[in-house]
Amino acid sequence: MMPSYFFAHGAPSIVLEDNEYTALLKSFAATHPKPKAIVLFSAHWEQTTQTVAAAEQYSTIYDFGGFQDELYRMTYPAQGDRPLSDQIQSLFAQHGIPSVLDEERGLDHGAWAVLKLVYPDADIPVIALSVNRYLTNEQQYEIGKALSALREQDVLIIGSGGTVHNLRRLNWRANGVDDWAEAFDNWLESKLEAWDTASLFNYMELAPHAQDAVPTSEHFIPLLLAMGAGDETRQAKLLHRSYQYGNLSLSCWQFN
Repeated sequence: MMPSYFFAHGAPSIVLEDNEYTALLKSFAATHPKPKAIVLFSAHWEQTTQTVAAAEQYSTIYDFGGFQDELYRMTYPAQGDRPLSDQIQSLFAQHGIPSVLDEERGLDHGAWAVLKLVYPDADIPVIALSVNRYLTNEQQYEIGKALSALREQDVLIIGSGGTVHNLRRLNWRANGVDDWAEAFDNWLESKLEAWDTASLFNYMELAPHAQDAVPTSEHFIPLLLAMGAGDETRQAKLLHRSYQYGNLSLSCWQFN
């Protein structure tokens, strides 16, 4: 059964960087079976109704400003997979989750920056999925769980976001990690490895420095979605964790 994954996508410039985290992403394809398709929840696609991409061919969305010119020339011309989009919508319906299809939207940087590092040839069909910050954490988990059957079909489920993501607290000259960011991620690590969903669903009340780490939830949600997809086996493994700018977390979690 294909594991599901959470990948932090960091700043858009991650696709140009050379560090331990990008090295892990670049080596992923060589060390893991090639999936039949990729289903990816991006923190940068927010909708109040669960939306399933159904594009035949994706455009590349440059949903950022002030970065290197090279980024605005990059493309990720992935193909869609309409039968898989329809299957995903059917799975959502079976679990009482309303959803709609979107045939027009391209891939935002939360999707293509990660995918360009992991599968640079863009030769695997992609289905992008939206996130909704207005649902409960239990509902987020259930959305991921609704898609768990896809793992048996060699479909790779990815949540792309960030566990500590507070742009107002970034320190562009930092050489180390802020204590508060590390404390939050340490708490999160212990609860994920124990598969303590009761605590995780209440992380805002229980985790240290949660308000600083997660001022808005859209980047945290993909973690719960990817975790939900691993509900059948309930094994969480931290593959990498590092930080940029003092507290922007770059982490990779595997759920299998």
